[in-house]
Amino acid sequence: MEDRDPVLLVLAAGMGSRYGGLKQLDVFGPNGEMILDFSIYDAIHAGFRRVVFVIRKSFEAEFRKRMEQRWQGRIQIDYAFQETDMLPTHDQTGVHGSREKPWGTGHAVWVAKDWISGPFGVINADDFYGRNAMHSLFNALNPYRQDALVAYSIADTLSENGSVNRGVCNVDERGYLVSIKECKNISGGDRISYMQDGREVLIDRSTRVSMNMWAFGNDFFNKTEKYLVDFLRRSGDDPSAECYIPEIVQHLIDEEGRRVLVIEAGSHWYGVTYQQDKEAVRVAFSEMVGKGLYDGI
Repeated sequence: MEDRDPVLLVLAAGMGSRYGGLKQLDVFGPNGEMILDFSIYDAIHAGFRRVVFVIRKSFEAEFRKRMEQRWQGRIQIDYAFQETDMLPTHDQTGVHGSREKPWGTGHAVWVAKDWISGPFGVINADDFYGRNAMHSLFNALNPYRQDALVAYSIADTLSENGSVNRGVCNVDERGYLVSIKECKNISGGDRISYMQDGREVLIDRSTRVSMNMWAFGNDFFNKTEKYLVDFLRRSGDDPSAECYIPEIVQHLIDEEGRRVLVIEAGSHWYGVTYQQDKEAVRVAFSEMVGKGLYDGI
């Protein structure tokens, strides 16, 4: 049976290598809240009634405890697991030996395929998107009409403490995604740029980027599986290779003419890449709680 209401899929299996720990379980709010707690509060406010978390078994007990303490009875919660040995069973020919690093966000979406049977939204557990953005995501899914990306200006998503990776977007005059490219080691300041083939590539401050806030129809799971199989054939033996959502979306745009609407977030994004980013996020959440925006979280 197809889900009658949109489902929120939260990617929470990351390792936080640059942060030095599990960002998704770290405390940022004045009352012991994780970043995710603020997002779940906003999701309920927007209209979501069910959330599926993608986690790893290594921290399942702690994650479940946190969720049940704060959210049990307020939203339906289910769990899917992202482990490196969870792959399409009909083709693993490109995979040899063991692997520690997760296979990426595309794989994280795919492992939830048996838990969602209707339209769904995707967010990261360690990004705060804001209430307006969450409402935009829900409205894109209720009723679902086409895929969508809730996007932010790149200048609003940088870190003062080091470089970041972002899905840089090219959007046409009608507001549809033309291309999205995962750009690594983007630095900010007066010049926003990254290095490619030994040369500096400048990025305009207003350029839209993906922070992994997507709206998809249920067919995206089958599309992702097909792409993942090809990815494993090409790169399954590379211990650093990851399958990203933007790569799958770009493939569908190029090969199938998929239409993805780009929606302005209309909210302030907060997130952490490095430990030094934590204090600014902590202060922002304290201010929002102090203003009464998250009473009863």
